[in-house]
Amino acid sequence: MAGNGSLGVDVKRLHLYVTGAVQGVMFRESTRRQAEQYNVRGWVRNLPDGRVEAILEGTPFAVDTVAEWCHHGPERAKVRHVDASEEPPTGQFTAFKVLR
Repeated sequence: MAGNGSLGVDVKRLHLYVTGAVQGVMFRESTRRQAEQYNVRGWVRNLPDGRVEAILEGTPFAVDTVAEWCHHGPERAKVRHVDASEEPPTGQFTAFKVLR
C-alpha cells in the first residue's frame, strides 16, 4: 500500500470486472453513488462483452466496502462473478466517474 503523504493515509486500488446481468440495470450509476458515499475515486464503464469494469481507489476500508457492494450491485442486477485484482494506487483521480 502506498501512503498518501501529507495525510499519512493508506490508499488501495482495485481493478474489478463484474460478470452477470449487470448492464441496463443502473449498475454504473449505482456504483458511482456508492463510491461517492465512501469517498472512493476512479471510474466505472460497460464493456462490449456485457461485463462492467471499474477502478476503485481510496482508503482500504472504503474500497473494500464498495467492492463488496459490487458483488450484488443494484436491485435489478444479477451478479455472477467479480474478478478483483489489487494494483498500485496512482492518485490520478479526483472524483468517481461513469465512463460512456
